[in-house]
Amino acid sequence: MSRFHPEAPGESTVAGARIRTRPSDRTRDLVTSALMVSLLTISAWISIPLGSVPVTLQVFVVVLTALLLSPGWAAATLGVYLIMGAAGLPVFSHGQGGLGVLVGPTGGYLIGFFLGALLGSALRYFLTDRGASTIVADISATAVCITSIYILGWMQLSVVTNMGPAAAFLAGVVPFIVPDVIKGAVAIGVAGAIRRARR
Repeated sequence: MSRFHPEAPGESTVAGARIRTRPSDRTRDLVTSALMVSLLTISAWISIPLGSVPVTLQVFVVVLTALLLSPGWAAATLGVYLIMGAAGLPVFSHGQGGLGVLVGPTGGYLIGFFLGALLGSALRYFLTDRGASTIVADISATAVCITSIYILGWMQLSVVTNMGPAAAFLAGVVPFIVPDVIKGAVAIGVAGAIRRARR
């Protein structure tokens, strides 16, 4: 059984760390997960065209998911979102849906959302379990999350559009670096505020 799964009451292990969970934690994570799916859907409808890939607030929500949820819950959240979109619901940018979007030019970014949330959350748990400060863990998780999105998005954009790697990088990564760094920084601040409110 995978170690990256939504926690049941009791103890579970994530990235070598023991996590104690209670029924109230599970309810909180379930509510947070549902909220992240809703925010992903809403943010997809608000986009600014910029080259081949639209600018949305989805990267902000994906990073926030990685910072607030365990790897299992983060993966489940993005998995539900992708399944909804693959089934044809209009949850992707510009109100699109269907498998065609996932295999199209921007589909790699969507799949990257899943991988980014999973790896970002896993890294954050790993670092905090080993005594890293919250800010170091959050910044590292955010960097891994956004980088994962870029790598998969860049690769698929290049293949589907027949762009060379350099051209795809210039079109599908470079214009978004500054906006996404800002989104990541805001997500770190929001995640910190939410964690303090939970105490």
